Amino acid sequence: MHPDTTHRGRLLYTALGFLGLDVPPSAMPPELRALHAWLDTWHGIGLITQGLARQDRDLSLTRYRDRWGAICQPVPDAVGAVQQAAFQALHRGRNWRADPWAL
Repeated sequence: MHPDTTHRGRLLYTALGFLGLDVPPSAMPPELRALHAWLDTWHGIGLITQGLARQDRDLSLTRYRDRWGAICQPVPDAVGAVQQAAFQALHRGRNWRADPWAL
């Protein structure tokens, strides 16, 4: 991976870490308030998604009535994607067992 991409990945990781801090609004420093104002929007979600894509990560958002869920995972190659899909299909079908080797 290009060194510039690695550096940007570290910056994205750090920014997301700061966004995850549980700080009450009254105690929030101005820098953290500015970070939230920038990234707590649909435009900010787009920027985060683009940053993750540059790091070869996929982002999946799911809406559950009044809340959202997100899954971030590495982008597999074609062979890995097929193997993953086949494994999940076998384990979610009618023959699912607690022991994956007991199909």
